[in-house]
Amino acid sequence: MDLGLAGRVHVVTGGSRGLGYATAAALVGDGAKVVISSRDADSVTAATDRLNELGATTGGAATGLVADLGSADTALRLADAAVEHYGRLDGALVSVGGPPPGTAASATDEQWRGAFETVFLGAVRAVRELAGRLAAGDGGAIGLVLSSSARSPITGLGISNGLRPGLAMVAKDMADEFGPRGVRVLGLLPGRILTDRMRDLDASNPAAREDALAGIPLGRYGEPEEFGRTAAFVLSPAAGYLTGSLVAVDGGALRAL
Repeated sequence: MDLGLAGRVHVVTGGSRGLGYATAAALVGDGAKVVISSRDADSVTAATDRLNELGATTGGAATGLVADLGSADTALRLADAAVEHYGRLDGALVSVGGPPPGTAASATDEQWRGAFETVFLGAVRAVRELAGRLAAGDGGAIGLVLSSSARSPITGLGISNGLRPGLAMVAKDMADEFGPRGVRVLGLLPGRILTDRMRDLDASNPAAREDALAGIPLGRYGEPEEFGRTAAFVLSPAAGYLTGSLVAVDGGALRAL
């Protein structure tokens, strides 16, 4: 299936590792060009090199930028980099690191404020600014990496349980606002995907892994590449009539509609 990604340009925040990198690799693997960002310079350099090696055989390419989504100018810097390097901007995947674990009641005011600034406000600002740089009627798309906690709480991730549902509704609100311009906005709800963060969470609570596996109909964790391919499809012209949707990538674990 031709997703129509060849030559298109996407920004991927948090693109040096985990779900962001997996999405960037899927995009580049289909001939797209990406601008990835991360707060760690070494990670950005290493990820960009790997993506360009992949792109050498597909026509895709990557450039990297050290940036923090919590900074007010990050989204515009990424959009500028896309236009400077590749001449256009067609969409974005907005992925941020998960907030610290713990119950909602045990989290401090500082933890809540920090998570709000980066996970919530940083993501909202990025979608708003990047959507403003997409050409009207050109089929642009922005995906927000949320969590299955947008629909059902996850034990031990109280801050995520508090912020992700709000971001899910923001995605729907912005889909309404930007839809008349031909810009699509969607949310992706990863469940148990085998990223470094998931390994760390399992290591801190080994019993949680067995409980989680018991609740996944497919009986296993997902691979980052499986998420990346789903995200690439959602962002592609092949999904051109998909907007305002929340797409669960969780092996069937969510029981809610």
